[in-house]
Amino acid sequence: MGELREVAASFVVEGLGDRTLRFSELRNEIEGISHKMLTQNLRMLERNGLVERTVHPTVPPRVEYTLTEPGQALRATVDGMCGWTHQYFGHIEAARRRFDA
Repeated sequence: MGELREVAASFVVEGLGDRTLRFSELRNEIEGISHKMLTQNLRMLERNGLVERTVHPTVPPRVEYTLTEPGQALRATVDGMCGWTHQYFGHIEAARRRFDA
């Protein structure tokens, strides 16, 4: 489960990029992530000082998320990992098929 959470956190960092997004906008950016998984990851990233959560006093409340300075620094690493994954995804899938056969 920890591995899945780390992957999801990477998608959150990549999804936010240099933008400020509402929860629903971020969820639309990350294909296939559940509401629960996104909530857990945003809380973890906020707790670790990588994401800033801003609540605007409107009815209903408007909540926005943005990367902090350390979160932006992490983004460079995440972008590199995502690039590597896209480059080698076919190789990874082939290795999995061979292993599982």
